[in-house]
Amino acid sequence: MTVIGIDKMSFFSPHQYIDMVELANARGEEPNKYLIGIGQTEQAVIPATQDVVTMAANAADEMLTASDRKEITMILFATESGIDNSKSGAVYLQRLLGINPYARTIELKQACYAGTFALMQARDYVTLHPKEKVLVVASDIARYGLQTSGEVTQGGGAVAMLVSANPMIAEINQDNQFLSRDIMDFWRPIYADTARVDGKYSSNVYQDFFKAVWQRYKEKSGRDISDFKALAFHLPFTKMGLKALRDVLPEANDEQQAALLDEFEASRIYNKRIGNLYTGSLYLSLYSLLENSQSLEAGDRIGMFSYGSGAEGEFYSLTLQPHFNSGLVTGQIESLLANRQYVSIPDYEKIFNNQLRGPEDRVIDIKDDGAKFTLHGQKNEQRQYVCN
Repeated sequence: MTVIGIDKMSFFSPHQYIDMVELANARGEEPNKYLIGIGQTEQAVIPATQDVVTMAANAADEMLTASDRKEITMILFATESGIDNSKSGAVYLQRLLGINPYARTIELKQACYAGTFALMQARDYVTLHPKEKVLVVASDIARYGLQTSGEVTQGGGAVAMLVSANPMIAEINQDNQFLSRDIMDFWRPIYADTARVDGKYSSNVYQDFFKAVWQRYKEKSGRDISDFKALAFHLPFTKMGLKALRDVLPEANDEQQAALLDEFEASRIYNKRIGNLYTGSLYLSLYSLLENSQSLEAGDRIGMFSYGSGAEGEFYSLTLQPHFNSGLVTGQIESLLANRQYVSIPDYEKIFNNQLRGPEDRVIDIKDDGAKFTLHGQKNEQRQYVCN
């Protein structure tokens, strides 16, 4: 039987960040409320030169070979920060990345869950067409507004994944369990560029959904917590995933509890420094786990919990392949984090208020943005993308 799964992964986040201690001080909060209570140390700042399209292009470009670009027959673009209510972000990627013109280009939305649905659609498509490849991107900018309760959980970036037969990283197992309910814990009306959120309620719903799909998964699959080497979580802020993990830790023996906590710490190293990725959050957690765990081996089963407010939750598993680290771009995130520029809180506030919005023509200065793909402005209500 042909194995289908994630062949390659790549990540991008912009070149600027703020320190969460400084944000706490500026907002009159005790720093440990952010560092420990929320579980964040830094936060990506999204300049006007980047949007979900450029971030997705920058992420995918680093991992795709010329052969990949010819063999991709579908691009699935998951986002809840799309730039157009009609045109798919995926079709911009097709042009910017030089991907096969005979590929389908689709955008998907269901809050932070859409990246997982895109990945499952890619798996099912390649199962039927094992000679073809699907590019899945999850790209978002988390915006709640300055001096709001959600400000500490902002951030942004993009995760790109190539789905194929005989993958290098992981098999996507056919064991998904999911749950959907109409819940108003988080939403962003069409007319708004910042999200509305009931933070405490949303956190409770997240935990309730995890427990529900985890219980259903055990009943349907016959597996239990002893079958998993690690559990990876959607991490809008990293403390949320820790709370969910603690809900099920009593099911494990003492030795495995310690091991699962160690793997969780490995999985949140990058998220702590980037912030909320919405659709890409779970997959940055997976990337962090793969790069930072000291004990993962081929054949290990990784549990994946995806959550999207509104609300939808899903639990499924991955099985690591013999050369799983070969599918990651070597040194990519370490280099990105090492080369980011510190931004003061007053400058961050100016950047936050300088995003491209409205119908007016505008030219954006891109000289300080060293990324390959940037947003140069808008002309005749059309975004102007540049390949540097």
